[in-house]
Amino acid sequence: MIVKSAEFIKSATKPDQYPNTGLPEIAFAGRSNVGKSSLINCVVNRKNLVKTSSTPGKTRLINFFNVNEELVFVDLPGYGYAKVSKQEKKKWGPMIETYLANRQTLTGVMLLMDLRRQPRDDEFLMAGWLSHYEIPGTIVLTKADKLKKQARQKQLQTIARDFDLPVDNFILFSSKTGMGKEAVMAVIDQLLVPAHGD
Repeated sequence: MIVKSAEFIKSATKPDQYPNTGLPEIAFAGRSNVGKSSLINCVVNRKNLVKTSSTPGKTRLINFFNVNEELVFVDLPGYGYAKVSKQEKKKWGPMIETYLANRQTLTGVMLLMDLRRQPRDDEFLMAGWLSHYEIPGTIVLTKADKLKKQARQKQLQTIARDFDLPVDNFILFSSKTGMGKEAVMAVIDQLLVPAHGD
């Protein structure tokens, strides 16, 4: 996929606010400050399509972006940030699960995790939801440039073991160096094949 255009459509919190494009959707999920906005910007070759923030917990809505008039990227709210009120936190889980459970056009999910951290309950819960709703999911390990090659591989193997998955199921990614960008694009292309019925 070559990205020729990418436009913000709208933000939503519940199903009656979701845009009615009929296009296949790829959602991006992950803990606050994991680099979702940076990854989306990197993939669409735009600096500021998705506003990045050094303040975790900034994305509190589900944000929809039209890519090439042929698919929609969905930026889900970041979870697990301590400084957000408990009330806010309670809203996010149901908001994300409602989207995953009900969105007919959802084709796949990229679950982002910081390579330097061990997976926590939030990540296992999200992986469990994807399995439960039979949504294809790929785990993308972000900020890979922050570790040297040997440490990177070691951490990848540890995380793979935690999820009980082969290491090939994971993508090492860095928005700074572009590492893993082609692998992410390849997964998106694969997900779009059944969506387009080719």
